[in-house]
Amino acid sequence: MEVKGTAVKSIKEFVETRFKADYQKWLKAMPEESQAIINGGIFANNWYPMKAAAVEPTKALGKVFYNNDIKQAAWESGRYSAEVGLKGVYKIFVMIAKPQYIMQRASRVFTSYYSPSDLSVVESHEKGLTLHITKFPEPEQIVEYRIAGWCEKALEFTNCKNVRAKITKSLTNGDKVTEIVMSWS
Repeated sequence: MEVKGTAVKSIKEFVETRFKADYQKWLKAMPEESQAIINGGIFANNWYPMKAAAVEPTKALGKVFYNNDIKQAAWESGRYSAEVGLKGVYKIFVMIAKPQYIMQRASRVFTSYYSPSDLSVVESHEKGLTLHITKFPEPEQIVEYRIAGWCEKALEFTNCKNVRAKITKSLTNGDKVTEIVMSWS
């Protein structure tokens, strides 16, 4: 399974922005293959092996900066990815669009970040929606939490209040889908 360079870059930039003083410590906490990717020129449009380029760097993030809480590391790096990815013209668009529309568009975008994958909005109502990841040949809990964090932050940009994202089913745990239930007030 592969991940787009844009996602890989956002993990690196997250550490450079939030934990700059301990960047080298983070780098040394991951396998050599991952270090080589992070140290190399990461090109936004290139594809990288998901485990080496996203999963292992996020595990190292959890180990070094989040007291081994890998889920929190993935969630926060996903939120950061939305924060930097939805700026400028995109931020204005997101602020005026309905949350359901943003998540329908996001579901299409995610399939271009993780290959192969399929993510869709399966239920939508005034104060929430449900996303399903149905195709993800190498399920990774880290990626599920990263996606949920991204969605949560994106919905905050739509002026939703008290946004909550909860993973209620997981391909990683043997479920037929990963289900992310989003709610807001």
